[in-house]
Amino acid sequence: MATRHDTAAPPAKEGGAAPGRPAAAAVPEADRRRRARLSRRWQRDMRWSPYAFVSPFFLLFLAFGLFPLIYTGWASLHTVELTAPTDMEWAGLRNYTRIFDDDFFWNAAKNTLTIGIISTVPQLMMAMGLAHILNYKLRASTFYRVVMLAPYATSIAAASLVFVLLFGRDYGMINWALDFVGVDAIDWQNDKWPSQLAVSSIIIWRWTGYNALIYLAAMQAIPQDLYESAALDGANRWQQFFHVTLPSLRPTILFTVVVSTIGASQVFGEPLLFDANKGASGGAEHQFQTLGLYLYEQGWVNQHLGRASAIAWTMFLILIVIGIVNYVISRRLRASS
Repeated sequence: MATRHDTAAPPAKEGGAAPGRPAAAAVPEADRRRRARLSRRWQRDMRWSPYAFVSPFFLLFLAFGLFPLIYTGWASLHTVELTAPTDMEWAGLRNYTRIFDDDFFWNAAKNTLTIGIISTVPQLMMAMGLAHILNYKLRASTFYRVVMLAPYATSIAAASLVFVLLFGRDYGMINWALDFVGVDAIDWQNDKWPSQLAVSSIIIWRWTGYNALIYLAAMQAIPQDLYESAALDGANRWQQFFHVTLPSLRPTILFTVVVSTIGASQVFGEPLLFDANKGASGGAEHQFQTLGLYLYEQGWVNQHLGRASAIAWTMFLILIVIGIVNYVISRRLRASS
């Protein structure tokens, strides 16, 4: 049987083309330009949108943070009164040198220090104990946490007025309880140490729960393996607390100490509302006048804006020193651990 070996291609159809891959359609010029414009817009959006999102914060910071800080520093170098804030007379560092010769400033600084110690130390110790209790499994633990945070959410004015009623000399519940156990009535608002204790009690009541929740969050981040290893070694709960919990909480304790110290240096509302005369003197003999009250008295009562600005910058420099000390201590703690 004969076999055909011809491989000739069939003739192309008349007017047709040889078979092959179809050519890609040409992109119109207008469509290409539109795509290029959208690409450039997308690149600009990716580059500048993050700055637009954070710009409200920086605008508010410039208006209410940086500008008042710079203006206060400039005013501290001038003699300027509240009645004429635009009339400034150059004074140089005279407002600062007058601070160091002012007995009322040093009295306010000592009161701020003592109130800060009286309020901070018991506050953080109580917060640590409450956090340690809540760290165990308790019924209605969420309820207890909300209750501890309630004083922090309470208005300073409302809390201070309630404590004024509690510490009243003739009608207060504190003196009634002391009289019930045979202790004479104490003039909480006019005696030096009782008034500072009363003001410190307001601060302790407001901030103990807040710090307790910070400690509780840090305790819950401690690995349970450490407690199990300590229990296997025969450590009881007190030993576990001192040898496991406290060393693990050192950064958190340092943070709360620094924040509480900064807050104590800025105490204002509590002593202002606790004063029986409703003034900024901090009592009849300035026995619980803090630096915040002294600043307010100089600027808005005596109307010396230049001196008040110098006091504000002095407090700001004190806070910077506290921040530097915090940084040095935290570095040493990290290095030792």
